[in-house]
This record gives sequence, C-alpha cells and structure tokens, in this order.
Amino acid sequence: MRNKLDADKIKNWRKERCWSQEHLADLSGISIRTIQRVENGGVAAPDSAQSLAAAFGVDATVFMIDAVEEMDRTEDFKQAKNNLQFKLSFWIHLFTYLFVMALLISINLAKSPEDLWVLWPAIGWGIGVAAHGMSVALVEYIADTEKQLKVFDA
Repeated sequence: MRNKLDADKIKNWRKERCWSQEHLADLSGISIRTIQRVENGGVAAPDSAQSLAAAFGVDATVFMIDAVEEMDRTEDFKQAKNNLQFKLSFWIHLFTYLFVMALLISINLAKSPEDLWVLWPAIGWGIGVAAHGMSVALVEYIADTEKQLKVFDA
C-alpha cells in the first residue's frame, strides 16, 4: 500500500536544512528517484515514508495527508475554479453585449435615426446581462459566506 505524503512539507523541510535531494536520499537510505517522486506530489511505500521521517527525526504520520482534508482541499479548488469560470462568462457576456449594441446603434443611426428600434434589443438583452451579473454577485457572496463559516468551524 502506498501513502500520499505532504510533498510541500518534505520539500520545505529539506530546503530549510539546506539539503540537496541527493543528501536526503543518502540520509534516508532511499533512492533519489523516490525523493523526486515524493516531492512532486507522488506517493511512497510505508517503509520509504518511515525512512524519510527518520532522516528528519520525526514520526512518519507528520508527512501523511489526511484523505478527508485532501478531498476538502480538492473540492475547494474545484469550487473556486467554477466560480472564476462563472465570473469570466459574465465578463464575456457583458463585452459581447457592449460590442453588439455599439454595432446595432451605429446601424440604427445610419439607416433610420428617426426610429430608435435599437432600444428594444438593448433593453431585452440588458436585462439578461444584469441578471447574469446579479447571479455572479450572489454566487460570490455565498462563496465568501461559506469561507467565513469554515473559519468558525475550524
């Protein structure tokens, strides 16, 4: 069975001690390739984790990543990515609206300035853009509230 180790912690501890990967490999008795794999977020056999822990003078559980914590972190990342994509979709929607409306206004004024038919698509589509913007603001508000609640739960 392989264990997921905290790659950042191992890499930071190694660098704090000014150790090269080769030096850590020598101290722990495991291959440099294993050190590289672990530091790149890979997994390690239990005996490799124990050897790393011995080299640092700590218990091996210090390096273990809690599966639930890892899942929460992954879910938080996915949620943040989805929120950013949702915001981006709004900005694309808004700039498309502004571009098309500028084009329609210029056509309207060039062809029939006495009849401002461009107001109808501007109002209709504008309502859609405004609704999209409000939904983005609501999603952002909910995400911020959830973050604050997580702080209180911790």
